[in-house]
Amino acid sequence: MTDVPYEEWRRRAARLSPHTGHHIGGAFVPSRDGATFPAVSPRDGRTVADVAAAGAADVDRAVAAARRAFDEGPWPRLAPADRKAALLRLAGLVERDRETLALLVSLEMGKPVAEADGIELRALIGCLRWYAEAADKLIDESPRTDAASLALVTREPVGVVGAVVPWNFPLTMAAWKVAPALAAGCTVVLKPAEESPLSALHLAALAAEAGLPDGAFNVVNGHGETAGRALGEHPGVDVVAFTGSTEVGRHFLRYAAGSNLKRVWLELGGKSPNIILPDAPDLDAAADTAAWGIFFNAGEMCTAPSRLLVHRSVAGRVLDRIVDRARTLAIGDPLDPATEMGPLVSARQRDRVLSYLEAGEAEGARLRAGGPPPGGDVGYYVRPTVFDQVKPGMRIAREEIFGPVLAVLEFDGVDEAVRLANDTDYGLAAALWTSDLSTAHRVSRALRAGTVWVNCYEEGDMSVPFGGVKRSGNGRDKSLHALDKYLDLKTTWIAL
Repeated sequence: MTDVPYEEWRRRAARLSPHTGHHIGGAFVPSRDGATFPAVSPRDGRTVADVAAAGAADVDRAVAAARRAFDEGPWPRLAPADRKAALLRLAGLVERDRETLALLVSLEMGKPVAEADGIELRALIGCLRWYAEAADKLIDESPRTDAASLALVTREPVGVVGAVVPWNFPLTMAAWKVAPALAAGCTVVLKPAEESPLSALHLAALAAEAGLPDGAFNVVNGHGETAGRALGEHPGVDVVAFTGSTEVGRHFLRYAAGSNLKRVWLELGGKSPNIILPDAPDLDAAADTAAWGIFFNAGEMCTAPSRLLVHRSVAGRVLDRIVDRARTLAIGDPLDPATEMGPLVSARQRDRVLSYLEAGEAEGARLRAGGPPPGGDVGYYVRPTVFDQVKPGMRIAREEIFGPVLAVLEFDGVDEAVRLANDTDYGLAAALWTSDLSTAHRVSRALRAGTVWVNCYEEGDMSVPFGGVKRSGNGRDKSLHALDKYLDLKTTWIAL
């Protein structure tokens, strides 16, 4: 895809005719009341398409379709090998349409198109194939009992899953919910973020083409306070799987408590610490990775290493290298192959991030890189930003900014670094750079986070679980453990 010139991407974008209706019961349909909302591209603020906006009636229609598909349809009753085959067909169709999907992601949320293809689409395809292969490898149990009895423990799909996903990785996050739920035999109603509905709707079209039964996979578009709430409160939904902010996660817990006590699995915010010790095996690599981690995807990443904790003895060297990278990063149109960092997803998000730049300086942090966004009023851009002289109590050190803003704190000893790292309401991820094996083990155990990387960042594959502790949520995506969210254990005791 890097060989495709900028002008060709612009031409392809102009020719796009994306799906805009809800995908319910195997077909695209408008909202019952005809309501729509604009899908606005952050690259230039223009409307890509007007998309159907779901109200409670539309969510009810989607849940009813999923309910029929689960209670009466073939999907949960298929042999696991047949569900596997269907998911593999879907993965193949995604591979066929990966350029279209990458272009939709780039247009709707601002990810550089090369990253949309090389990272987002690779993750979607890999996730679909991984859970397809897992579908026919789940094992039931038969515990040993007395000679007059037979005990069976079977894993059965929980029912209808409501999946609510964010805009920063719209297809990756959807795949982490949808793929294991479908592999388990559940049916799904997916609500993408209102900023990124177009790629999810194309995925729904491919699911129908792959032969998933009508109602097995539905997509409703709309705003969180209407469509999201209706899904969270719906008595026909058995499980909600949500990725997003901690604030909205609290709402879903309330929705469940006020309705049918559905299970709610939450992957929420983060303020991840990245600890660099003076014995890091390669300080330049540690600095480069720290810069990549906070500026990748314009910092719109729940695991972004937004707090850099660096030993005072090496802070100058590390910080100078990160600042140089911040000042030279190519910011621009996500359709331009030369772009390294695109815009933030919306004007609202841009303004929110800029408010943190003002807060950082007002509270006494020093701005080393960043400042007014390039491009004037065209697009929702923010320059890569680095603050040093940050104190633990500052807002930029405590609150999730969800933008390309790095807060640098210095420390003198390992115990102080651990204390600073754990001094947060969040617990999604953390990292440590050291050459000492004992330190690596000791600090990794001491860090309160769902994932700890040592001498790397954002590494892993589908075989390992992902999720947080504290206010970063509960449950796990990825790996075989994710299937547990969508399966019930049933005990059958037979007197012989």
